[in-house]
Amino acid sequence: MAKKVKMLVQSTYNKELLRAGKVYEINDETAKRWQISRIAEIIEEEEKD
Repeated sequence: MAKKVKMLVQSTYNKELLRAGKVYEINDETAKRWQISRIAEIIEEEEKD
């Protein structure tokens, strides 16, 4: 399952430029690694009733 992350730095991933401050969907494992490395922060989605 993919998670939404907000990039903290500009980077490339799978030949795609990811810009700082923008939100992207990335797979769970990569999102966790990026959060630990301070590359991105995972955005917690709130469920609305």
